[in-house]
Amino acid sequence: MSLRKNFIIGLMLFALFLGAGNIIFPPKLGQLAGSDLAIAMFGFLITGVGLPLLAILAIAHAGGNLRSIADRVHPIFGVVFTMIVYLAIGPFFGIPRTATVSYEIGVSPFLSNQLADAHWPLFVFSILFFAITIGLALNPAKLVDRIGKFLTPILFLVIALLAIKSFTNPIGTIGSPNEVFGAHPFFKSFVEGYLTMDVIAALIFGSVITAAIHGEGVTSSKGLMKSMIIAGIVAAVGLGFVYISLGYIGATSMETIGIQENGGVVLSLASELLYGSFGPMILAITILFACLTTSVGLVSACAQFFSNIVPSMSYKTFVVIFAIFSAIVANVGLTQLISLSLPVLLMIYPLAIVLMLLSFIDNAFGRRPIVYVLALTGTALVSIFDGLAGGGIVIEPAITILKHLPLHEQQIGWLMPAIVGGIIGWIITLVTPSRSAR
Repeated sequence: MSLRKNFIIGLMLFALFLGAGNIIFPPKLGQLAGSDLAIAMFGFLITGVGLPLLAILAIAHAGGNLRSIADRVHPIFGVVFTMIVYLAIGPFFGIPRTATVSYEIGVSPFLSNQLADAHWPLFVFSILFFAITIGLALNPAKLVDRIGKFLTPILFLVIALLAIKSFTNPIGTIGSPNEVFGAHPFFKSFVEGYLTMDVIAALIFGSVITAAIHGEGVTSSKGLMKSMIIAGIVAAVGLGFVYISLGYIGATSMETIGIQENGGVVLSLASELLYGSFGPMILAITILFACLTTSVGLVSACAQFFSNIVPSMSYKTFVVIFAIFSAIVANVGLTQLISLSLPVLLMIYPLAIVLMLLSFIDNAFGRRPIVYVLALTGTALVSIFDGLAGGGIVIEPAITILKHLPLHEQQIGWLMPAIVGGIIGWIITLVTPSRSAR
């Protein structure tokens, strides 16, 4: 493909990523990190930019979809894990969050205090938001094309204007870090990056981008990988700029607006301080369309996957089901939705990371399932208990044992068991007869 077409597909990928989580978490992270913003942002960029880029490349390397990687463990695992990922990034958390962020930034700031405290405005908004999502998801191709060419540059420009103004005329000074970040800002931010859901989103959007590249006439695996690298870099650079800019806005906002319950409120108040009443209006419109784009992309991807799993139900039927279910979930509110999603992400995010990284090196062990199985088992033995603890369910005997693992206090205790499990699996492949790779 031409460089221009590669760049447009990169903008499309950036647009698919740039939704709810990418907007709301960096400002909140900046507030909490304070003077530790640089090191905190470094950890956040690893899980929010670096790993999603690797995930996109892993999908291209593996043949175009998450299932093609997960099946290397076992066909049953391939189906179950892929379904869990789609449901988590889809109707359970990811899709509802697009509506709640749109409401938090695009509607709530313009309501009276009485209406803002009422529940029914969110209910009405979620119905309208997902009614539009249904209409667009039935034929999303034209929308995605328009987003890549037109809306994404506008959104990027708005964030750039906010960032430039925040650097040239800060709304406050950067204060001390919150005590939560004070001890381990890098690791805390690394785990905070889970909340963007970008790694598991990349495992889904990778198939969308693969289809778009194939649609441009690219058929060779080498050509696919080259185009995917360019698109991934464009998206990664864009996301990195957005994260750093919004993080800085959050860090300089504490003195003026105080600590807020979520990043949506932080960004809305900060935009008003930077550009007056005009700022929140422009921000509201662009955020609304950005979240709507992500919503359409996720609903479409989930409906496509489940219509293949359950052929008796059509793609259109799943679009309607997922949109209605997401509208219901969205009404728990943004802050509560974030709290509910964290335990699940603590469980599945490490599994997705390990699965993705192994897919790059599995030729070294003949793609033998035993390496995947033992590495993922070691990961799961830690991540499941981390997830339960994140949800307030602490199983003391397990935690007593797991707390001795390196980095367990920083919620990355799964890393060493994953490495050890993978090495044991690799040793087994050296001493046992090889079998056909799945």
